[in-house]
Amino acid sequence: MKKYLVEFIGTFFLVLTIGCTVISREPGMIPPLAIGAMLMVMIFAGGHVSGGHFNPAVTLAVFLRGRCAKKDVLPYMAAQVGAAIVAAIVVGFIAGAGSPMEITNVPAALLAEFLFTFALGYVVVNVATAKGTSGNSFYGLAIGMTVMAGAFAVGRISGGAFNPAVAIGAAMMKLLNFQDIWIHVVADLAGGAAAGSVFKFINPEDR
Repeated sequence: MKKYLVEFIGTFFLVLTIGCTVISREPGMIPPLAIGAMLMVMIFAGGHVSGGHFNPAVTLAVFLRGRCAKKDVLPYMAAQVGAAIVAAIVVGFIAGAGSPMEITNVPAALLAEFLFTFALGYVVVNVATAKGTSGNSFYGLAIGMTVMAGAFAVGRISGGAFNPAVAIGAAMMKLLNFQDIWIHVVADLAGGAAAGSVFKFINPEDR
Protein backbone atom coordinates (compact mmCIF):
# COMPACT_ATOMS: atom_id res chain seq x y z
CA MET A 1 0.00 0.00 0.00
CA LYS A 2 2.87 2.41 0.76
CA LYS A 3 4.21 1.96 -2.76
CA TYR A 4 0.86 2.81 -4.30
CA LEU A 5 0.50 5.89 -2.11
CA VAL A 6 3.93 7.10 -3.22
CA GLU A 7 2.95 6.56 -6.86
CA PHE A 8 -0.23 8.55 -6.23
CA ILE A 9 1.60 11.45 -4.58
CA GLY A 10 4.29 11.70 -7.25
CA THR A 11 1.85 11.54 -10.15
CA PHE A 12 -0.46 14.02 -8.45
CA PHE A 13 2.21 16.69 -8.15
CA LEU A 14 3.46 16.04 -11.67
CA VAL A 15 -0.01 16.60 -13.17
CA LEU A 16 -0.71 19.51 -10.82
CA THR A 17 2.46 21.24 -12.02
CA ILE A 18 1.57 20.63 -15.66
CA GLY A 19 -1.90 22.10 -15.23
CA CYS A 20 -0.94 25.14 -13.19
CA THR A 21 1.97 26.18 -15.41
CA VAL A 22 0.25 25.58 -18.75
CA ILE A 23 -3.18 27.00 -17.87
CA SER A 24 -1.65 30.11 -16.31
CA ARG A 25 0.11 30.70 -19.66
CA GLU A 26 3.58 30.98 -18.20
CA PRO A 27 6.27 31.83 -20.79
CA GLY A 28 7.14 28.94 -23.10
CA MET A 29 10.30 27.91 -21.24
CA ILE A 30 8.67 27.73 -17.80
CA PRO A 31 6.33 24.70 -18.10
CA PRO A 32 8.96 22.20 -19.34
CA LEU A 33 11.44 23.38 -16.70
CA ALA A 34 8.86 23.19 -13.91
CA ILE A 35 7.55 19.80 -15.07
CA GLY A 36 11.02 18.28 -15.35
CA ALA A 37 11.99 19.69 -11.95
CA MET A 38 8.86 18.39 -10.24
CA LEU A 39 9.31 14.93 -11.73
CA MET A 40 12.94 14.94 -10.63
CA VAL A 41 12.24 15.86 -7.00
CA MET A 42 9.33 13.44 -6.70
CA ILE A 43 11.53 10.64 -8.01
CA PHE A 44 14.22 11.51 -5.48
CA ALA A 45 11.54 11.65 -2.76
CA GLY A 46 9.76 8.40 -3.57
CA GLY A 47 12.09 6.33 -5.70
CA HIS A 48 13.39 4.35 -2.73
CA VAL A 49 9.84 3.23 -1.88
CA SER A 50 8.07 2.58 -5.19
CA GLY A 51 10.72 3.08 -7.85
CA GLY A 52 9.22 6.47 -8.72
CA HIS A 53 7.41 5.51 -11.91
CA PHE A 54 4.52 8.03 -11.87
CA ASN A 55 3.66 6.84 -15.38
CA PRO A 56 1.91 3.67 -16.66
CA ALA A 57 4.33 3.50 -19.60
CA VAL A 58 7.31 3.51 -17.23
CA THR A 59 5.65 0.85 -15.08
CA LEU A 60 5.27 -1.29 -18.21
CA ALA A 61 8.92 -0.75 -19.16
CA VAL A 62 10.15 -1.68 -15.68
CA PHE A 63 7.84 -4.72 -15.58
CA LEU A 64 9.08 -6.03 -18.94
CA ARG A 65 12.64 -5.35 -17.85
CA GLY A 66 11.95 -7.59 -14.83
CA ARG A 67 12.03 -5.12 -11.94
CA CYS A 68 8.33 -4.66 -11.18
CA ALA A 69 6.28 -7.52 -9.76
CA LYS A 70 3.28 -8.56 -11.84
CA LYS A 71 0.99 -8.04 -8.85
CA ASP A 72 2.03 -4.39 -8.69
CA VAL A 73 1.48 -3.43 -12.33
CA LEU A 74 -2.26 -2.75 -12.30
CA PRO A 75 -2.30 -1.15 -8.80
CA TYR A 76 0.56 1.16 -9.87
CA MET A 77 -1.31 2.16 -13.01
CA ALA A 78 -4.55 2.65 -11.09
CA ALA A 79 -2.79 4.87 -8.55
CA GLN A 80 -1.20 6.91 -11.34
CA VAL A 81 -4.43 7.44 -13.27
CA GLY A 82 -6.37 8.15 -10.08
CA ALA A 83 -3.81 10.75 -9.06
CA ALA A 84 -4.02 12.42 -12.46
CA ILE A 85 -7.80 12.68 -12.16
CA VAL A 86 -7.62 14.17 -8.66
CA ALA A 87 -4.90 16.60 -9.74
CA ALA A 88 -7.02 17.72 -12.69
CA ILE A 89 -9.91 18.47 -10.33
CA VAL A 90 -7.62 20.48 -8.05
CA VAL A 91 -6.18 22.40 -11.00
CA GLY A 92 -9.70 23.25 -12.13
CA PHE A 93 -10.33 24.81 -8.71
CA ILE A 94 -6.99 26.64 -8.56
CA ALA A 95 -6.43 27.75 -12.14
CA GLY A 96 -9.62 27.10 -14.09
CA ALA A 97 -9.77 25.30 -17.43
CA GLY A 98 -7.30 25.40 -20.26
CA SER A 99 -7.68 25.66 -24.00
CA PRO A 100 -7.41 22.29 -25.78
CA MET A 101 -4.47 21.78 -28.10
CA GLU A 102 -5.47 20.77 -31.62
CA ILE A 103 -3.38 17.84 -32.83
CA THR A 104 -3.41 18.34 -36.59
CA ASN A 105 -0.87 15.71 -37.63
CA VAL A 106 -1.78 12.43 -35.96
CA PRO A 107 1.08 10.31 -37.42
CA ALA A 108 3.60 12.93 -36.29
CA ALA A 109 2.05 13.04 -32.82
CA LEU A 110 2.09 9.24 -32.56
CA LEU A 111 5.75 9.10 -33.57
CA ALA A 112 6.74 11.98 -31.26
CA GLU A 113 5.01 10.39 -28.26
CA PHE A 114 6.45 6.97 -29.04
CA LEU A 115 10.03 8.19 -29.44
CA PHE A 116 10.21 10.32 -26.35
CA THR A 117 8.34 7.80 -24.20
CA PHE A 118 10.85 5.23 -25.42
CA ALA A 119 13.65 7.62 -24.45
CA LEU A 120 12.08 8.12 -21.03
CA GLY A 121 11.60 4.40 -20.41
CA TYR A 122 15.08 3.64 -21.71
CA VAL A 123 16.61 6.19 -19.35
CA VAL A 124 14.57 4.91 -16.40
CA VAL A 125 15.50 1.25 -16.79
CA ASN A 126 19.17 2.14 -17.32
CA VAL A 127 19.68 4.66 -14.53
CA ALA A 128 17.23 3.33 -11.94
CA THR A 129 17.23 -0.46 -12.38
CA ALA A 130 20.50 -1.54 -14.02
CA LYS A 131 23.27 -3.22 -12.06
CA GLY A 132 25.87 -1.03 -13.75
CA THR A 133 24.34 2.16 -12.33
CA SER A 134 23.19 0.75 -9.00
CA GLY A 135 23.40 3.25 -6.14
CA ASN A 136 23.93 6.29 -8.36
CA SER A 137 22.84 9.74 -7.21
CA PHE A 138 21.78 11.12 -10.58
CA TYR A 139 18.81 8.95 -11.56
CA GLY A 140 16.15 11.52 -10.67
CA LEU A 141 17.93 14.28 -12.57
CA ALA A 142 18.39 12.09 -15.63
CA ILE A 143 14.72 11.10 -15.72
CA GLY A 144 13.39 14.59 -15.09
CA MET A 145 15.63 16.10 -17.75
CA THR A 146 14.47 13.51 -20.29
CA VAL A 147 10.89 14.66 -19.86
CA MET A 148 11.96 18.30 -19.96
CA ALA A 149 13.89 17.77 -23.19
CA GLY A 150 10.95 15.93 -24.74
CA ALA A 151 8.54 18.70 -23.80
CA PHE A 152 10.79 21.28 -25.43
CA ALA A 153 11.33 19.13 -28.51
CA VAL A 154 7.84 17.92 -29.41
CA GLY A 155 5.40 19.56 -27.01
CA ARG A 156 3.99 21.65 -29.83
CA ILE A 157 3.41 18.50 -31.93
CA SER A 158 1.81 16.07 -29.50
CA GLY A 159 1.36 17.95 -26.24
CA GLY A 160 4.42 16.23 -24.80
CA ALA A 161 2.66 13.91 -22.37
CA PHE A 162 4.84 10.77 -22.67
CA ASN A 163 2.52 9.37 -20.02
CA PRO A 164 -1.05 7.99 -20.40
CA ALA A 165 -2.02 9.24 -16.93
CA VAL A 166 -0.83 12.74 -17.80
CA ALA A 167 -2.84 12.60 -21.04
CA ILE A 168 -6.01 11.73 -19.12
CA GLY A 169 -5.39 14.52 -16.63
CA ALA A 170 -4.61 16.97 -19.44
CA ALA A 171 -7.87 16.13 -21.17
CA MET A 172 -9.79 16.69 -17.95
CA MET A 173 -8.06 20.08 -17.62
CA LYS A 174 -9.00 20.82 -21.24
CA LEU A 175 -5.38 20.98 -22.36
CA LEU A 176 -6.00 18.08 -24.76
CA ASN A 177 -9.15 16.90 -26.49
CA PHE A 178 -10.60 13.67 -25.12
CA GLN A 179 -10.77 12.21 -28.61
CA ASP A 180 -6.97 12.53 -28.86
CA ILE A 181 -6.16 10.56 -25.69
CA TRP A 182 -5.82 7.33 -27.67
CA ILE A 183 -2.75 8.78 -29.39
CA HIS A 184 -0.94 9.06 -26.07
CA VAL A 185 -2.19 5.78 -24.63
CA VAL A 186 -1.17 3.76 -27.69
CA ALA A 187 2.12 5.50 -28.44
CA ASP A 188 3.23 5.84 -24.83
CA LEU A 189 2.55 2.24 -23.84
CA ALA A 190 4.26 1.08 -27.05
CA GLY A 191 7.26 3.27 -26.23
CA GLY A 192 7.46 1.89 -22.71
CA ALA A 193 7.18 -1.69 -23.94
CA ALA A 194 9.91 -1.07 -26.51
CA ALA A 195 12.22 0.44 -23.90
CA GLY A 196 11.88 -2.51 -21.54
CA SER A 197 12.38 -4.98 -24.38
CA VAL A 198 15.44 -3.18 -25.77
CA PHE A 199 17.03 -3.12 -22.31
CA LYS A 200 16.61 -6.88 -22.00
CA PHE A 201 18.11 -7.40 -25.44
CA ILE A 202 21.15 -5.23 -24.69
CA ASN A 203 21.60 -6.52 -21.12
CA PRO A 204 20.47 -10.17 -21.09
CA GLU A 205 22.60 -10.92 -18.03
CA ASP A 206 21.08 -8.11 -15.94
CA ARG A 207 18.06 -9.72 -14.31
